[in-house]
Amino acid sequence: MSIRRDFSDRKSQRAGGCERPGADGHARVAACQVIGRADDACMPPPAHRLSGPRSRALFAAACRVIPGGVNSPVRAWKRLGGHPPVIASGSGAWMVDVDGRRYCDYVLSWGPLLLGHAHPAVVAAVERAAQHGLSFGACTPGEGRLAALLCRALPSMQQVRLVSSGTEATMSALRLARAVTGRELVIKCDGCYHGHVDALLVAAGSGCATLQQPDSAGVPPAFAATTLSIPYNDITAAETAFRRHRGRIAAFIIEPVAGNMGLILPAPGYLAALRALCTRHGALLLFDEVMTGFRTAWGGYQRLCGVTPDLTCLGKVIGGGMPVGAYGGARTLMRHLAPQGDCYQAGTLSGNPVAVAAGLATLAGARRPGFFPRQAARLTRLVSGLRDAARRHGVALQLSQAGTMWGFTFTDRPVTDLICVQQSDLARWRRFTVGMLSEGVYLAPSPYEAAFWSSAHGEGEIRHTLAAADRVLAGMG
Repeated sequence: MSIRRDFSDRKSQRAGGCERPGADGHARVAACQVIGRADDACMPPPAHRLSGPRSRALFAAACRVIPGGVNSPVRAWKRLGGHPPVIASGSGAWMVDVDGRRYCDYVLSWGPLLLGHAHPAVVAAVERAAQHGLSFGACTPGEGRLAALLCRALPSMQQVRLVSSGTEATMSALRLARAVTGRELVIKCDGCYHGHVDALLVAAGSGCATLQQPDSAGVPPAFAATTLSIPYNDITAAETAFRRHRGRIAAFIIEPVAGNMGLILPAPGYLAALRALCTRHGALLLFDEVMTGFRTAWGGYQRLCGVTPDLTCLGKVIGGGMPVGAYGGARTLMRHLAPQGDCYQAGTLSGNPVAVAAGLATLAGARRPGFFPRQAARLTRLVSGLRDAARRHGVALQLSQAGTMWGFTFTDRPVTDLICVQQSDLARWRRFTVGMLSEGVYLAPSPYEAAFWSSAHGEGEIRHTLAAADRVLAGMG
């Protein structure tokens, strides 16, 4: 989940089917766009309430003691113009809110629930682990088993360090990259979110490789100045960045499949070209597979695309819904970490036994023969049905899929980067998402988030979702 951006400068040039800001333009960042600025101002409120009376009462009470009533900004549902439902329980593919409303869930805790809500094997594993103690701050058997499993699964990993979140994983991996290379600068892509690390909260500048300004209050400009942000899927911009800052770039960090601007696939050859570029310039290539790891395939997207990064960051699925993250790579890199090396990173709850148990149980389910092809095929039926429904009702809609991840954008142009999503029909996205919620289908309350599928979803959920989409889209054509 990420902070969102809005380009106020509309000088543009045609690029990849979307209007991209011109080289002399400046990108103004609306740092809190995710909680209701920029395009939200021109969108009318929905015709009906998004949540029931008990949800609204609980949310109002939370607002008195929690900033904005939420512990992560996107949960406030400002983009949808109402208050969020408060969730009471989940089972399989479905959630129930405190008002008794049921939803077929395609958010799935923003990705971790590969097996669905409260899968019996995961719940049992958590209960067994909890009976022996919730936390020790010491070595436990499970952390070694999870680490060994990850190293066997991911081509890039010979050693791995467990942490407590995806943000902690990317933060630590970048510190390691700087320690190994002795360099300071990092390149990221516009729209790729890597956690709320100070140095990564930067503007999506319109220049190819300009040093960035902070995207959030409270971030010193000096921190953000160590990060360059360039367009996703643009290898020329990457080459320019390396050329302009020759010998200063420690790492290029990227979501191999972008899941924080809808769902955008890498252009053919793009990741391989980045691999070659980093190797040529002595920089490390970091894959942020917090979303794609064990969602696109067993062993992550790197196994599908055949490109091996130097370091990989993981989270979400490897904790099965509990707080877990990880980062790893070759032994020659990981030996720089304390206590072996001089790059320090630590965490009281790293390798927490209860969270590790949930992750091991989830990955055991995903290791079943044919798991990923079977789930991807089911999701393809859903995505194809949504595409057919949109075409039938004359609604311009682009859909994409990567394994058990999917996304949709209301536009008639191919979606290749952040600009394409920002220039899509956000009013239509809002109308569709609110309409689906009223039909009992729970989609992300932001047009910039990916959607997810679980093994608990099946033909019944496909039929329910397609029937709901047909009714909603019929009123949008």
